[in-house]
Amino acid sequence: MKKLIIATRGSQLALWQSNHIKDILQEKNPGLEVTLNVIVTTGDKIIDRPLAAIGGKGLFLKELEEAMLRGEAHIAVHSLKDVPTVMPEGLLLAAITQREDSRDALLSEKYANISALPKKASIGTSSLRRRMQIQALRPDLIIKDLRGNVDTRIRKLKEGAFDAIILASAGINRLGLLDAVEYIYPISFDEMIPSMGQGALGIEAVNDEEVLAIVAGLEDEFSRIETTIERDFVDELQGGCHVPIGISATVLENNSVLIRAVLGLPDGTQVLRDSKMISKYAYENIGRDMAKEFIAKGAKELLARAEMMQKEEESKR
Repeated sequence: MKKLIIATRGSQLALWQSNHIKDILQEKNPGLEVTLNVIVTTGDKIIDRPLAAIGGKGLFLKELEEAMLRGEAHIAVHSLKDVPTVMPEGLLLAAITQREDSRDALLSEKYANISALPKKASIGTSSLRRRMQIQALRPDLIIKDLRGNVDTRIRKLKEGAFDAIILASAGINRLGLLDAVEYIYPISFDEMIPSMGQGALGIEAVNDEEVLAIVAGLEDEFSRIETTIERDFVDELQGGCHVPIGISATVLENNSVLIRAVLGLPDGTQVLRDSKMISKYAYENIGRDMAKEFIAKGAKELLARAEMMQKEEESKR
């Protein structure tokens, strides 16, 4: 194979991620030409409504996947947290890269961390998961919807539309934005559990032997273990875009894995949490087993209420 095409969104972060993978592939495969096919997705076009209301994060993938299935690209590079747990026929989650910082981050021009925020401070986020955990920590804060690319969100913060915003630490690090605002506070796992797959890049590919052989070198063992646990947990709960779920698995130096999970109502008034330590060699079913433990504690009913609450809120807009 002499030429490989990457389907990508046109956002600053998506282009960084795709060019990053392009450089690695060309270094590992001398003589291989890698090009980008930039595509505007539905999620990029509709920026005036909350993501959950228009179909969720999968809207950032649909057109990229269609391009691959039409033969216009061989792979797509995604933030893994945006990738649904079920892949379209003919496409595979072929590789998961070494993970960046998986934490969320609080950005502010005035306040150094969550506890420093004054009562009724406004927080910008489009994530139900982040909203739930912030409201559980600080029910006095006001959550406002925030959409757009990373640079757009930071611009809105700097213009004074919000007292703080929450973004993924990985995106901030990858784009070199650590000096973009006065305060960037990596939120601890005790305060906020990330989304499944956050911090890792997922390489979606056509089911072709040559293509799969090329991208196989991007695979990271620990990231696959961690994100398999996380994705299985969400898949077993059938957690869609209308429900707040946080799940984080971390492989530790002693070959154990620390798993933390949370789910609940968007307003943070009712939350289920749990954590456990397992051997990394026993990871294959633990995500689903942990989800079943949550289900036994009433997770399905709680998530159904969360979805209803969100739909009711959307109907009022």
